[in-house]
Amino acid sequence: MADLSTSYLGLFLKNPVVAAASPLSKSLDGLRRLEDGGVSAVVLYSLFEEQITHESNALNHFLTYGTDSFAEALSYFPDLGKYNIGPEAYLELIQKGHETLKIPIIGSLNGISAGGWVDYAKKIQEAGADALELNMYYVPTDINLNAGELEKTYVELVREVTGRVSIPVAVKLSPYFSALPNFARRLVDAGASGLVMFNRFVQPDLDIETLDIKPAMALSTSSELLLPLRWTAILYRRLNADLAVTGGVHTAPDVVKAVMAGAAVTQLASELISGGAGRAGAIAAELSDWMDRFEYKSIQQMRGSMSQKAVAEPAAYERANYMRALTSYDNRH
Repeated sequence: MADLSTSYLGLFLKNPVVAAASPLSKSLDGLRRLEDGGVSAVVLYSLFEEQITHESNALNHFLTYGTDSFAEALSYFPDLGKYNIGPEAYLELIQKGHETLKIPIIGSLNGISAGGWVDYAKKIQEAGADALELNMYYVPTDINLNAGELEKTYVELVREVTGRVSIPVAVKLSPYFSALPNFARRLVDAGASGLVMFNRFVQPDLDIETLDIKPAMALSTSSELLLPLRWTAILYRRLNADLAVTGGVHTAPDVVKAVMAGAAVTQLASELISGGAGRAGAIAAELSDWMDRFEYKSIQQMRGSMSQKAVAEPAAYERANYMRALTSYDNRH
């Protein structure tokens, strides 16, 4: 039988199927269901910077910047006291989970600016989290803010957070950076032990009858896996950091692809939401069967076997692949 164990952020995991941050991890019962369902670790539901600063009545500059002339803009933010479990309840959930679960718990902080909210990184560690995922979800709308300044903000935030904790910190990235490999290297140099490809930007929709801006949330599909696969394959063994793939992981073949690209783990949310926590165990079992059938003895043996450094045609991950795809489409018509 194949060895499904893997190492991520210095944590020994029984398989590469990890529960991504989602509403499934908002309660102790939810955490238990995920563990019973077969995940090897769980990333807790994110604690947002706005929740922490809201609690202290000090919303950050990045939240209000540019809204001076548009007071109604702040009304688009939810009641932050009800949007998610509060900061103290979040820490209590980590503590109870640490005492109850046998699998590692990874805390999740979602924010971008410098400020007192980063103190919660230390509190998350003290509550018992085994690692921390920093999800920097920010949509730059200021035309005077250039890419270099924004990237510097990210890097300095990672340096500040990693300087406050001794547990490993992973950064959940957006794919929308003009020179992603260089930016990834700077994050690792600043202290990140892992990179998660990628967070999903929830896009607003327009109600053309009520003239309202409304949130639009849809579950992922396996077709979304291609983007994180590409960058994982490119970054594998170019950085001294573990890589995780999330967004579009729904089946055992999806996990195989991610591991072959170079991922230490995959993170699932949509598949567990739609199919139940037990899908994690089913996927792990299917993964084991697949590896036995194709004579892979371990995840370690398979990992990175189709990364850019390993394949016979490295250019397939670059511009040449675009040309080849267009040519193959033309040949069908």
